[in-house]
Order: sequence, then structure tokens, then C-alpha cells
Amino acid sequence: MYLIVLSLIWGSSFILIKKSLIGLSPLQLGALRTVFAAIFLFSIGIKSIKTIQGNEWKWVAISAFVGTFIPAFLFAFAETEIDSGITSILNSLTPLITFALGILLFAIRFNKNQLIGVIIGLVGSIGLIWEGSIINPDQNYGYAFLVIIATFGYGINVNIIKRHLQHVSPMAIANGNFVVLIIPALIVLFASDFFTTSLFTDLDVQTSIAYMALLAILGTGIAKIMFNKLIQISTPVFASSVTYIMPIIALFWGLWDGEKFSLYQLLASVVIIFGVYLTNKNR
Repeated sequence: MYLIVLSLIWGSSFILIKKSLIGLSPLQLGALRTVFAAIFLFSIGIKSIKTIQGNEWKWVAISAFVGTFIPAFLFAFAETEIDSGITSILNSLTPLITFALGILLFAIRFNKNQLIGVIIGLVGSIGLIWEGSIINPDQNYGYAFLVIIATFGYGINVNIIKRHLQHVSPMAIANGNFVVLIIPALIVLFASDFFTTSLFTDLDVQTSIAYMALLAILGTGIAKIMFNKLIQISTPVFASSVTYIMPIIALFWGLWDGEKFSLYQLLASVVIIFGVYLTNKNR
């Protein structure tokens, strides 16, 4: 259930990023998303940070930057050139990166089915990417590397939470992340000239802020608590498998918004779901 709900929320976040960029710059979007999410989380659980021990704060800080702050800007810049559906597909590399980093850096063991499931899911993702590049030849795929960098951050974050923050409550981790990030986000927001824009007269800016607020509260605030819990009750690979289902949701949103979608992409999506099944087959 955690996986399904997170897939619905995060699968919808890509279209929200796209809509937010109509009136906001990528820097403004990334900073505002962090600030709004911080305000929301502080309002419901700031006291939880008392449970974070002194030696755990360094891991909370690393988790904050690689798992939230930096990806927020990378995805915003990526979607200035790449469709929201394609961006979500590239994000599907996260389970493979999580798998590799878990073995190389965190000594986490994985079973055979998880490995096979990740590979099958990756094959489906490659199929989606390949078909997307064919039906969208005018898009600048150089920006795809920004999404790939973000997946490395997500992979590191998942393994850090599983290995070093396993006994910290999901609410505490989420609030601790934004205690660390609130000041850097405000600095970026001021530097982005956000407060010189016509907030009260420009309808595009106002609409974009509304989309961004929904993205921050659902896609960053609530989803981050749920994802932290999912990591703790499952495995890093299964938790990151949320990125297998997200592209399907995102592609349907993209279709609704006029982006192109083909039968081959639908078939590749089925392959991705089968990969998710294999990662959890013996649980």
C-alpha cells in the first residue's frame, strides 16, 4: 500500500513540476518547494527531531542534501527541456543505482529475485526511453544527465536511511532533513530574485505557486514521511522500486497534457510492473 500510494503521489509530481515552471524559474521552484515542505512538516512534527541523537545528525544532513535538496533543482532544470513523462522514466534508474551502491558502499545483501527484478525493470525503462526518443526527436537529451545524477542521490539516500537511520522515526528524519535545508533554501530563493516578481499581478506566477504548493505538501512533505517508513519496513531495492510504477502514472498525466504516448511504451510499462513483482516475490 505504501508503494502504491507513493507511486500515485510521485507519479503526479512530474506534471506538477511542469506546470510550476510556467511561472517560476527552476531555482525558484526548487527553493520554494523546499521552503513550503519545511513549513508543512514543522507544523505537524517539529518536536520529533528531539529523538535524533547527536551522531545521527550527520547522516540526516547528508540524506537531506542528496535525497531532497539537490534532486529538487535537478528535476526542475531537466523539465525545462524534457517532457514530464520522459523525466519520470529516467528516474526509473534509481533501483539499479540503489542496488549497486548498496553492494559497493553499504555492504547490503540482496537476493537473486531482487537482482532479476531490477534488471527486468531496467529493461522496461530502457524500452520506454528508447521509444520516447523516437517520438520526441526534438528534445534535448543532454538534460537527461541531470536526472541520472539525481538517481545517484536517491540511491545514496535510501541506503543511508536503511543502514544508519533505521531506528529513527520517519517523521523525525523528514523534519530533521528540513531543519538542515530551510536556510540554504531561503538563500537560494532570495538569490533567484523571486521577491522581485509580480506575485500579486501575474496570474501565471500565482498559478505556478499553487501547483508548487501542492507538489511540496504531497510530493515532498507527506511522501517523504511515507518513503522513510517504507525503507525501514522493507529493503532498499523494494523501496526504490516505487520508481518503476511512477513512470506509468506520469505518462498518463503527460498524455492528458498533450505529450505523446505509444503502444510500445505501454508494453514496456507492463515489463516494469513485472520487475516490481519479482523484487518482492518471496516476501
